[in-house]
Amino acid sequence: MEAEGFVRRRRMTAETTGNDPGVAGASAGAEVRWLGGRFWRVSESIMGSITPRVVGETELQTVDFKRSAQDAQAEDIEPDYEGLPQGASTSTHMLAGAVAGIMEHCVMFPIDCVKTRMQSLQPDPAARYRNVMDALRRIMATEGVWRPMRGLNATAVGAGPAHALYFACYEKLKKTLSDAIHPGANSHLANGTAGCVATLLHDAAMNPSEVVKQRMQMYNSPYRGVLDCVRAVWQTEGAAAFYRSYTTQLTMNIPFQALHFMTYEYLQEQLNPHRQYNPSSHMLSGALAGAIAAASTTPLDVCKTLLNTQESLALGGTQGKGAHGRISGLAHAFRTVYRLGGLPGFFKGVQARVIYQMPSTAISWSVYEFFKYGLTKHQLEKRRAQHMEV
Repeated sequence: MEAEGFVRRRRMTAETTGNDPGVAGASAGAEVRWLGGRFWRVSESIMGSITPRVVGETELQTVDFKRSAQDAQAEDIEPDYEGLPQGASTSTHMLAGAVAGIMEHCVMFPIDCVKTRMQSLQPDPAARYRNVMDALRRIMATEGVWRPMRGLNATAVGAGPAHALYFACYEKLKKTLSDAIHPGANSHLANGTAGCVATLLHDAAMNPSEVVKQRMQMYNSPYRGVLDCVRAVWQTEGAAAFYRSYTTQLTMNIPFQALHFMTYEYLQEQLNPHRQYNPSSHMLSGALAGAIAAASTTPLDVCKTLLNTQESLALGGTQGKGAHGRISGLAHAFRTVYRLGGLPGFFKGVQARVIYQMPSTAISWSVYEFFKYGLTKHQLEKRRAQHMEV
């Protein structure tokens, strides 16, 4: 009971500060809650129109409203996170996932730029960096303050729909498979399988954005902007170039997401067994899950970067292999990486990748759980108000 009271007090305090813009500068947490409060007003009309209409989605299981008006007024406390409807709607998962994906990629984009540069197999002498901070400092000093953000708009456009599909598919499959494999309990096999299937949809939507983004992140990138890059790739290499790394992306992301989701759900069992809304546990679980999965799949990420960028100096040594001297597949990319860098070449940029993924997955899960909780509670309260009026 004391724990429940503490959680409720923290939640009520969070909402009070979240609705006051003046508190936004007091702390990062208050700022996020304030921005979230602003977002609810924008999303209310959207959710009101799309939530009840998604075909096949699980209907919100409303609480029993057939009670006296006096009892309804007496119950003027917030519902527990675990007491919210168990079947949050598909549209809720999609909207929360889209916001989480955009924030994750936008906030961590400069580190992603450094990771791409550090995975270069034959970097220009001016683009050889000692570590992440050295890279950021030199890029901004020699190429401009905004250079690490180049290609951000391409990523933002792809991340929204990609993560909407990703989280909606994961939540739906996780529940379905868990009920089949281990009814009434969490199943790590279900979590891993759901993550793998969700990755198929995510990468199909995200891969073209990845190609454009990484080409613009490279040192001395010849493209003036996103549209110029898209046009040039389409005209010189064809539409297939946007999916040249798709199989490699899947080969990397399927084990990455399996490890990611299984680790996250396991840590949630340990840190947050009652599955309440607990930002610190979501953040810590996401960060550790992302770090473990990122370090394990770095060799495949190096090959993916090579396929996406078609690095010119690496292409110079392909000796005519592949179409028109291009690196054309995962096996070819593996051989090229090994020939140019040996075994250490497969772990180029591992530091930047882990530094990128830890806060990235922490942000993604924290924002996703925050919006999922807020949207679901908002829908529940709206239905409760409607029933009380009736």
